[in-house]
Amino acid sequence: MFGLPRPLLAAACLYLLLPGGESRFPAYYNGFHYQDISNGNGNGEIYFDGVRLLVESQQPAVSATRGSSVTLPCHYHYEPELAKPRRTRVKWSWIPANAITAPVQTKASARETEVMVAMGTRHRSYGSFKGRVRLRRSAPGDMSLVINELQLNDTGTYRCEVIDGLEDESVTVELDLRGVVFPYFSQKGRYHYNFFAAQQACQDQDATLATFEQLFSEWEEGLDWCNAGWMADGTVQYPITIARAGCGGVDLAPGLRSYGQRHPFLHRYDAFCFSANVKGSVYFLKNATKLNFTEAVQACCSDGSHMAKVGQLYAAWRLKGLDRCDAGWLADGSVRYPITKARANCGPPEPGVRSFGFPPLNMKFGVYCYR
Repeated sequence: MFGLPRPLLAAACLYLLLPGGESRFPAYYNGFHYQDISNGNGNGEIYFDGVRLLVESQQPAVSATRGSSVTLPCHYHYEPELAKPRRTRVKWSWIPANAITAPVQTKASARETEVMVAMGTRHRSYGSFKGRVRLRRSAPGDMSLVINELQLNDTGTYRCEVIDGLEDESVTVELDLRGVVFPYFSQKGRYHYNFFAAQQACQDQDATLATFEQLFSEWEEGLDWCNAGWMADGTVQYPITIARAGCGGVDLAPGLRSYGQRHPFLHRYDAFCFSANVKGSVYFLKNATKLNFTEAVQACCSDGSHMAKVGQLYAAWRLKGLDRCDAGWLADGSVRYPITKARANCGPPEPGVRSFGFPPLNMKFGVYCYR
């Protein structure tokens, strides 16, 4: 056979795979009817005539909280329905929400990566999903993906692909975390981060660079910030709810102002971070006297905890309703306090996390700890 011309070799191989082809290899008959029809140019084409494989999801988008379990719906069936169940293969893959990153990175970084493959009772999971994912299988055709211990970087687009013989159909489900976006800048002042430094700054605060969708959602909640910051896709943007001079101008409608793609090494801005931490607790450490930064570090350690990070404080404020009208040190050397119920002597009339910036470390405040 190996001496045959390519067209004849392909036809011989195809004959071994199609129903009715006699071979010493075990045949896999999938119940479909295929026809090999010449297209007039000497190349054969396969046409399918019979039942259709359909893959659907009841929810094109799912939102969950960090640390929880989430189910991404996926169900397949045939039209018309088959009399006997068939053996199919399912593959779940994923494109992270921040896969389209700075221009210096290659397109390969945005490719789908495998999460899990399964056939019958056999399955395998990959990468950071290993041991955290399974198929729900609550009914015939149910290939919904269950993800346990949801992580901050699990957000993105998931594809459920069902394969049966030569049939291959898929559906996508978007996964997002409920959380909060906050602007973040360096202790040195405004506009000191290149793209990669901004990524690291957010990570240091138990957060990630925000996606466009996350920042847009926060803008709808009222976030107004007239300083540009890096986003997960390598663009630079900032949200404006009240148009004004110096922030795009009074004639430009409210919305997200965008500088587009910036050079990831050369250009410097602030960062917009996204946090969704609901595990553990953030609390204001009650102490008779106020503390400098070094004393605050020791005080949290003595209480069996650590100083809270900025992302943890924001998440506790947004997701758990933390409300405290006392300024306290955080792990990055900043001083802040969270307000969910605005009131006199607690800052502006809107809820939010108030900031004193980065005061000298010998100044004395309270401290927010995380356990």
